[in-house]
Amino acid sequence: MDKRIAIIGGGPAGLMAAEVISAAGYAVTVYEGMPTVGRKFLMAGKSGLNLTHAEPMDNFLGRFGEARGRLEPALRAFGNEQVRAWTAGLGVETFVGSSGRVFPKAMKGSPLLRSWLKRLAEQGVQILTRHRWRGFDGDGFVFETPAGDKCETFDAVVLALGGASWPRLGSDASWVPWLEERGIGVEKLRPANCGFDVKWSEHFIERFAGAPVKSVTADGQSGEFVISRHGIEGSLVYAQSARLRDALECGPAAFVIDLAPGRTLARLEQDLARQPSKASFSNRMRKGAGLDGVKAGLVREFTSEAERGEARVMARAIKALAIPLVRPRPIAEAISAAGGLRWSEVDSHLMLSRLPGVFVAGEMLDWEAPTGGYLLTACLATGRLAGAGALAHLKSAVGAPGRKGR
Repeated sequence: MDKRIAIIGGGPAGLMAAEVISAAGYAVTVYEGMPTVGRKFLMAGKSGLNLTHAEPMDNFLGRFGEARGRLEPALRAFGNEQVRAWTAGLGVETFVGSSGRVFPKAMKGSPLLRSWLKRLAEQGVQILTRHRWRGFDGDGFVFETPAGDKCETFDAVVLALGGASWPRLGSDASWVPWLEERGIGVEKLRPANCGFDVKWSEHFIERFAGAPVKSVTADGQSGEFVISRHGIEGSLVYAQSARLRDALECGPAAFVIDLAPGRTLARLEQDLARQPSKASFSNRMRKGAGLDGVKAGLVREFTSEAERGEARVMARAIKALAIPLVRPRPIAEAISAAGGLRWSEVDSHLMLSRLPGVFVAGEMLDWEAPTGGYLLTACLATGRLAGAGALAHLKSAVGAPGRKGR
């Protein structure tokens, strides 16, 4: 078919859009600025590629917060069950872990990506690496390539350039000013699924930097996190990060944890009151509350000497220890990003109203979700929706003004 179609960005959203469009018989070219495609996908799979989550779809959709309404059509069409079926179609078996998370049996992302790229090649998709989009020139898209800058025009384009997390893997948000110059609204990109800075004492850092804090709860959720030299990281922190980040933007905020979820407040107070007043703090924590190491260190860090002599105060501190936060860690360190292109700028097929024939997918859009397979599923689902939208546009457009090949 004599149409020029570009996918700009070779991550999961872009590759899925390429799959959908090429399956309909159109020639598709993927432009990727990095030396290879799927770099963030492969990095995420190093410790076990979490493809999706097996929970019921209504619960699944609830993980996307305010963006649920806009993402729901895409996720209903290509949700957790469809991701598993698609993966199986690529010859990769999956399993559901004890937490409900879905992984490839091989755990790694590389076998899946190799099979996917093979399918795309068989469908005629051309992938041009080291072709970095550098903005617009009139109706054309300018690319920095090994052979110099080139300006290309297309009948349809899918932008799938990611947010601003992990910029060394390609998602550097360089696209923001180019779209804003065209009058397209973009919400500020902010870190999501991120750690936070905490003003630790030198003594605490010397003893506990790198220590895991296990078997605790925060906001009713069980899990663990890690003490770092700059603050706190880890799954339990990431699960609360959106709420904590938003709270910090309005004023002081704290990460509140229950260090002894297996004991009631009354039981803790009673057990602590039994301890001899002359016993050391460490012994009182160990014998009265079952806390030692980093957990006892956290209690010491955020209580005064006078408070440590009061059983009632200490029991309350253990059950609701507030770790004051300074700021989120930089977005470059975050697992994902919040913010992005405003939903009001795209139609139900993810086409930009100000740039007909240009579609957007993945983390460029203004949504966020926790880790657990939700991020990847939404990227695949929006890539699929944008690809289907581009197909509909190609079939309905006559000549596609301003997007015809030169």
